[in-house]
Amino acid sequence: MNLHEYQGKEILNSFGVRIQRGIVASTPQEAVDAAKKLTEETGTGWHVVKAQVHAGGRGKGGGVKLAKNLKEVEQIADDIIGMQLVTPQTSAEGKKVHQVLIAEDVYYPGDSEPNEFYMSVLLNRATGKNMIMYSTEGGMDIETVAEETPHLIFTEEVDPALGLLPFQARKVAFNLGLSGNAFKEMTKFVTALYTAYVKSDSSLFEINPVLKTSDDKIMAVDAKVTLDDNALFRHKDYEAMRDEREENPTEVEAKKAGLSYVDLDGNVGCMVNGAGLAMATMDLIKFAGGEPANFLDVGGTADAKRVEEAFRLILRDPNVEAILVNIFGGIVRCDRVAQGIIDAYKNMGDEIKVPIIVRLQGTNADVAKEMIDNSGLNVESAVEFKEAADKVQKVLA
Repeated sequence: MNLHEYQGKEILNSFGVRIQRGIVASTPQEAVDAAKKLTEETGTGWHVVKAQVHAGGRGKGGGVKLAKNLKEVEQIADDIIGMQLVTPQTSAEGKKVHQVLIAEDVYYPGDSEPNEFYMSVLLNRATGKNMIMYSTEGGMDIETVAEETPHLIFTEEVDPALGLLPFQARKVAFNLGLSGNAFKEMTKFVTALYTAYVKSDSSLFEINPVLKTSDDKIMAVDAKVTLDDNALFRHKDYEAMRDEREENPTEVEAKKAGLSYVDLDGNVGCMVNGAGLAMATMDLIKFAGGEPANFLDVGGTADAKRVEEAFRLILRDPNVEAILVNIFGGIVRCDRVAQGIIDAYKNMGDEIKVPIIVRLQGTNADVAKEMIDNSGLNVESAVEFKEAADKVQKVLA
């Protein structure tokens, strides 16, 4: 589950990570009120207005701007709220901005020059360890840094059983070229950041930039946070942060129906039970000359209601030219699945305008095939993987 910047900063702050303070606003007037309150609390004279969407690169799309007075705060907020923000991480259509974060100016003059760093915490699946990735090149796309100056990217792996050790936090600060109070501040920052990552059950914390201020404070100026959906039962307060406006509406509906659905760009809809079989089915579609339009796992139950919900989700995609149903009847008998498909098809009537290929294997597969073949519906049955692939290829020709 992705969070907005202001939500990620709330989590960071709760674990003692210093953040650039800010107040979220949904209207230009709220933005002005937030700016006034922020000035009272922090003394900041200028304010940064930041679009709150689930995408990086907001500054490049005009979603992050500096306001030097309240009139500019109101004008910039009015320009950003409601806009379709297009960034390198959005589609060409972009994302609609519903809120802005009014943040304090932290690039104030002082005894030393401000300095920006990059830092993220994530799981290294190859080693089974958590990893802190960091660089002196903050404020830039990390992909660009990796491509052009890979020697400027450092990693520190952390054994989950031991946690982040003090010498590792000091190593990070040393590699970033810090000394004196900034060095001490960075070791505290890294330690608190890692604690936040672990205790919030996150799969990603990305801070770009981490700022060393002119008076040697270390703080998170941005926050990109992804929480592990499987751990949300332990964090009801985090679960309440979900912003469904930022998510694919079909995927949101599927989740409410208890279906695992991921929208893809292809032309063949998939309905499968089991993630492994779903992956194999998508490969099958590729071999047949098609492209999977979705990942859809109906789980261990495939009654008429569940199958109908799955069909409706798949058919929302105008690019779908055929549907492949590939079910292994272990927990649920194939004949019950077949009956569910037939009942769902009849309930939907003329809504189904594309051919459907059904491959059922497992308990009572022969009975299920006979039921499909005798249904009189525009549904073709298959027994083997290759047979299903050939029929997909045929309907796409």
